[in-house]
Amino acid sequence: MEDCRHIAIATIHKADVLASWNFKHIVNLDRIRGYNGVNLKNGYAALEIRNPRELLNYDKD
Repeated sequence: MEDCRHIAIATIHKADVLASWNFKHIVNLDRIRGYNGVNLKNGYAALEIRNPRELLNYDKD
């Protein structure tokens, strides 16, 4: 239930990206497609869901 609440809050508040380490319930391609299907069906935008490592920019030099 907490995972659903996390996604719903991010969706309603129009977050650009939701970052999570929860690979079982949140950062999972099949589930992301499902969440975004529900969002689009209900008039919300698709939510970008990533793990935090994908969002960090390290200086390559």
